[in-house]
Amino acid sequence: MIKEYLTFDDVLLLPQYSEVTPLEIDVKTRLSKEITLNIPLVSAAMDTVTEHQLAKALAREGGIGIIHRNMSI
Repeated sequence: MIKEYLTFDDVLLLPQYSEVTPLEIDVKTRLSKEITLNIPLVSAAMDTVTEHQLAKALAREGGIGIIHRNMSI
């Protein structure tokens, strides 16, 4: 069975009053069978985007940073 998903082009968010508090929201998502992200953020493996500082910062917040292969150790 094929699941249907939405992208940013499919929805329009308008600011409105809500009784749902930010503490009630769960944005966890699965990256793979073994990896669950607390926030749905993955940075690109590009030398101008993800260095070790960004990868560590994303990991602290629950996302993941994919470091590029040309990064020195």
